[in-house]
Amino acid sequence: MRELRIETLDPVKLPLVSRLYKAHYPSGKAKSNELTIVGYIENQLSAVVRFRPIEQCQLLTGMLVIPEQRGLGLGHQLLVHCQSSVCNSNTYCFAYPHLEAFYQQHSFVTVVPEQLPNSLNQLFTRYTGSGKCLIPMHYRPDLL
Repeated sequence: MRELRIETLDPVKLPLVSRLYKAHYPSGKAKSNELTIVGYIENQLSAVVRFRPIEQCQLLTGMLVIPEQRGLGLGHQLLVHCQSSVCNSNTYCFAYPHLEAFYQQHSFVTVVPEQLPNSLNQLFTRYTGSGKCLIPMHYRPDLL
């Protein structure tokens, strides 16, 4: 497994993340009010995840490992870092079905939409209503 250098992105570097998303995940949009965690391999931006504040919660969103670096465990390293420094009992994510097991390995549990806080349930309903196939998940630190 290659070692990922992980840091919190300085907001002045948001254009770097925006270019990464544009190239590999066009629907991803980094915003200055989000906490953005990035990972570098040999000074190359290789992975990113954002935490979007929504009322008292935070939504893990926009997780990306560049295609050339996938399968090396970088996503796992990034989430392990986030588990120890960012995630808490108010952290949620909307996972694509093929990534549900990945998030489960990092203490996220699948929930039904009605178990989401109201603001997240509304957002989830909007996303799925527009045709996105997503699974609501809740971070459970007690499962570590």
